[in-house]
Amino acid sequence: MRSFRKSAILIATAAIGIGLTATGCSSSGGRSAEEPQGASGSGGKAVSTPRMKIAMVTHSGEGDTFWDIVQSGAKQAAAKDNVEFLYSANKEGKEQAQLVQAAIDQKVDGIVVTLAKPEAVKDVVAKAVKAGIPVVTINSGAQFSEEIGALGHIGQDEKVAGEAVGEELNARGRKKAVCVIHEQGNVSLEERCAGVRKTFRGTVENLNVEGTNMPASTSSVEAKLQADKGIDAIVTLGAPFAAASVKAKEGSGSRAEVDTFDLNAEVVKRLNADEVGFAVDQQPYLQGYLAIDELWLNKTNGNVIGGGKPVLTGPAIVTADDVPQLEEYTARGTR
Repeated sequence: MRSFRKSAILIATAAIGIGLTATGCSSSGGRSAEEPQGASGSGGKAVSTPRMKIAMVTHSGEGDTFWDIVQSGAKQAAAKDNVEFLYSANKEGKEQAQLVQAAIDQKVDGIVVTLAKPEAVKDVVAKAVKAGIPVVTINSGAQFSEEIGALGHIGQDEKVAGEAVGEELNARGRKKAVCVIHEQGNVSLEERCAGVRKTFRGTVENLNVEGTNMPASTSSVEAKLQADKGIDAIVTLGAPFAAASVKAKEGSGSRAEVDTFDLNAEVVKRLNADEVGFAVDQQPYLQGYLAIDELWLNKTNGNVIGGGKPVLTGPAIVTADDVPQLEEYTARGTR
């Protein structure tokens, strides 16, 4: 596993104050995570600080297992920190903004939010800050976090992650890549493809697909591969789309390598089977865990993780060589 670092920005490698064990996760996304042994939510002792209520509002689409892992980390931290954890999501910016407003109306003690579509949500998030509700942003829109008054941002630098992918494609001798964007208008996904384009010595073409319709996404990738036999790399921007692209590759008869951002148990299985070349891990468990813990620490001790600077949880390039280490963690839904 190879990590890519950028100076003056912190890299998060461990959760604050507690080992990385999860309470399990259920959501409107993908499969529920299994509960590891030793989880605080099942008999561990929580802190004695006053009960808090924290809302997390993301741009997750239906069936995206990435957000199950984020929630798994958030729920573990919530169990430790005596926090009532409220989760909601909508991939549409307007609806996500309404969910943030609902959290404000519930007078929560803190809000964790993604800024995938910042123009749609930044005003209501700024409203929360003005109302005295501390906010931590995660995963997307890091460049807008300070502007809206958030305590800080936790996630990976999407451009750095994209650049790492471009460099890896160069090392693998690839010449022509298609970057599959599964949610139009998501600034983080666009940054990833831009990063790939910056460092990749070959050519990169973006392909927009309907991310909430997996059969349609598969068909779009397959049609692209059939139309352009020169494509030798397919870069997907979310773990569920790696499997769809493997299927599209088989249907088109293409010899392109499938590579992906993000991990889940399915991707690890396909890495082991040489159906996926490499994956980019941004440690979503840490994003959820650290966000809840930062709000708790801020409330109870005035702390700000990273001094307000972005705290990076990735990227790291993962290959088949890393599978033995990762299988246990992905099976339980924490990586």
